[in-house]
Amino acid sequence: MKEYKIFGIISFIFLMVLGLAAQGDIITAKQFKDLKKNTNNLVVVDASKAKLYKKAHIKGAVSVPYKILNMEKGSGEVAGLMKSPEYMAKILGEKGISNTDIIVVYDEGSQKYSSRVYWILKYLGAENVKLLHKDNKAWRKARIPLTSSPTKLDAKTFEINLNKDVFADLEYIESNPDIVFIDARGVKEYTGTGEKKKTLYSKGHLPGAINLFFKDVANENKAFKSEEELAGLVKGLGLAPDNNYVVYCKTGIKAAVVYNALKNVLGYPNVRLYDGAYLEWEKRGKTIEK
Repeated sequence: MKEYKIFGIISFIFLMVLGLAAQGDIITAKQFKDLKKNTNNLVVVDASKAKLYKKAHIKGAVSVPYKILNMEKGSGEVAGLMKSPEYMAKILGEKGISNTDIIVVYDEGSQKYSSRVYWILKYLGAENVKLLHKDNKAWRKARIPLTSSPTKLDAKTFEINLNKDVFADLEYIESNPDIVFIDARGVKEYTGTGEKKKTLYSKGHLPGAINLFFKDVANENKAFKSEEELAGLVKGLGLAPDNNYVVYCKTGIKAAVVYNALKNVLGYPNVRLYDGAYLEWEKRGKTIEK
């Protein structure tokens, strides 16, 4: 009798994992609850700003604000670039995150910060990372417990195994003339016509770049649009699955949202994120188009 019970539990977990795999790396609140209930090595990561984490977060979630993994202004490097893999692995390990854990990342609901941290984890070689969107209605229905009490996990070792298939730098870009750039910024940044402080930095876009604003890949609740909706959107822009895409924005934050839409919702096989983004491109004196 016990053997049948154990077999049933194993079968349930196996089917659940298969169901998650079929969804890409984006999971629902219900799937998250099932995963949390049936997984021992699950680590939940809140990528929101620290002040929001202090107000409320998923019970048991550890705080990894996206900024602690990025270069700061005045560091001598391009602001927003990832810090070294060794540094990031050290921080993640100290936070209680291992590359072999099942990791679920979420943020305050914008998708920007969770998508960025998700992409960094994939780049560093985390074996199993999921993306959970914060939807208060869905979270209440799934009865996901929230708390304001901080979570501190025991330190672990995060072993680096760089996944360069998700990453683009200047060397990669210059070696691949077939790249199609996708600019995830707003139209005024894309065209270099912004007049406000936040858009004045931009003189235009990378050569031949297609503008796909990161907010356009989400629905009114800020969750990713369905595969059918996204397929219609990108078809109108002339995108096709077999192209070699590099997504960028100002610093790699908004671009991570578009990366996830193309990679996880539409299943495009050849999508990379340019971490240096517009700021590095301009700083290196590269061609900018209006």
